[in-house]
Order: sequence, then structure tokens, then C-alpha cells
Amino acid sequence: MAEITLTRSAARRINEIMAGEPAGAMLRISVNGGGCSGFQYAFDVETQRQDDDLLVERDGAAVLVDQVSIQYMDGSVIDFVDDLIGQSFKIENPHATASCGCGTSFSL
Repeated sequence: MAEITLTRSAARRINEIMAGEPAGAMLRISVNGGGCSGFQYAFDVETQRQDDDLLVERDGAAVLVDQVSIQYMDGSVIDFVDDLIGQSFKIENPHATASCGCGTSFSL
């Protein structure tokens, strides 16, 4: 079974974002072809969970990952960072061999 981890910081930020969304809304993270390194992460708000989605939960926050994206994200840690260059979700992906400076795209 695939394992993806949410940090406490990521869960807190997801809960803040979802507070402004309809009841039952969840964050969907997917991997798409493209970006400056070959693949890129997409973040969307969804209200429907597909039967084969992986549901990752922590402290009331819920993240959905589709079956295709799971193979690229297995073992990843989803974090939220607030540093000098701004606030963003950061995915520490053990499968990525390189990533771009913006942190939203990667290669395998």
C-alpha cells in the first residue's frame, strides 16, 4: 500500500484553506506531465472522492491522490513552508532525481 505523509504544518494550512470552501471539500494533489523538469504537481479543491483515490488525513485535513499519481508520489512527505521567498507547499519526493527552483516540477 502506498504511503504519503502530511506534516503538521501542511495539515494546518490545508485546514485554513478548506475553511473557505464548501463542507466536505478536500485538497487533491496530482502529478501531471509538463513543467520545467518533466512532471509537475497540481493542487485542486474537490468535493468528490473517486473509489480508487488514496485518502491521506492528519489533524482534520484531507488530501486525495489519484491512482496514477500515487506511483510517482509513494513515500513522499507533503509539507508547508513559510520562508523568506514566500509560502508554499513543498513535496519531498524520494523518487525525484531533480527538481526546479520553484519546487513544483521534478524529474524521475
